[in-house]
Amino acid sequence: MKKNLLLILAALCAAGNYSCNKTMADTNGPAATTTIDIPGHHNEEECEGDDLLAPGAKLDTLGKGYGFTEGPAVDKHGNVFFTDQPNDKIYKWTATTGQITTFLTGTGRSNGMAFDKDGNLIACADLHGELWKIRPNGTHEVLVNNYKGKLLNGPNDVWINPKTGGMYITDPIFPRPYWEPGDPRIQAWPPTHSEQAATGKGGHVYYLAPGSHTLVRVTTSAEWDADSWPNGVVGTPDGKKLYVNKWAGDNLGGTWVFDINPDGTLSNMHKFINMGGDGMSMDNKGNIYISNGLGVNVFCPQGDQVLTIATGGGATNNVFAGPNEKTLFITGPVDRVTAIRMKVKGVEKF
Repeated sequence: MKKNLLLILAALCAAGNYSCNKTMADTNGPAATTTIDIPGHHNEEECEGDDLLAPGAKLDTLGKGYGFTEGPAVDKHGNVFFTDQPNDKIYKWTATTGQITTFLTGTGRSNGMAFDKDGNLIACADLHGELWKIRPNGTHEVLVNNYKGKLLNGPNDVWINPKTGGMYITDPIFPRPYWEPGDPRIQAWPPTHSEQAATGKGGHVYYLAPGSHTLVRVTTSAEWDADSWPNGVVGTPDGKKLYVNKWAGDNLGGTWVFDINPDGTLSNMHKFINMGGDGMSMDNKGNIYISNGLGVNVFCPQGDQVLTIATGGGATNNVFAGPNEKTLFITGPVDRVTAIRMKVKGVEKF
């Protein structure tokens, strides 16, 4: 039994979804700067555009001592809220001061997050397979907790269409050691079953229309392999395209792109690149930033890789932040949050 538990936790650590480090130190101010080499290249023959990094850019450590950082979401002021899932906390990084403070304890084990246009924090709370709307005062409402009456696997990441307010969530099955006894999702690693599928993992993407409390499954193409782990999700600022990646231990789960239809459903699915991973963001040139075990990997809209930002320990997610939206805020390595200055700016701030 002990051996099986260790194998499960090791697999979850590799998945970038649960930390082997259980220690926690609250961070009440900016940490000392840590500089890490940033290998990479920018191929202007394949992808046009200026270099992405700001002159003299280096990776800075903003805070450390966490269990497992995830879910960075930027508010309208450029501040970032991020999660420490093993410790069930959400923290706030204030862009103007660099201070990190506790925003909320008891978050439903929140993972991926995003702000809506009203300043509410939409959080993938996988303790009970729920999507939360967390108000600025810390109170919350459960927006949805099932698909057609069946328990969700565990919402992982969310993107909100800036044109419509519709929400897209990924729902992979990652068994958690903190799920309560009797939870039907509990199983050994690798998982073999799901409440959302007769057989297999039931890994899908869902859409929640504005004002609705009923999910719509939008990965309906016959070519979509639901026996996998859909993870990161991001869309274009015009609300017309959605990118979804899949987690796999070799970082090669792949990333797909879809057209977003007026009713929120998806069509015209095709593979964007072979690399997959965890959380994603986008800059104002349309480049996609994928976090995974290699760090943050940047791909231009044509699918060519133009940059790798190595953190010295991988990354789980990233978002553009700061007053000018030119700070790439990275959750990773998993016990800390880091950042680097960019020339380009983000597109995810409402």
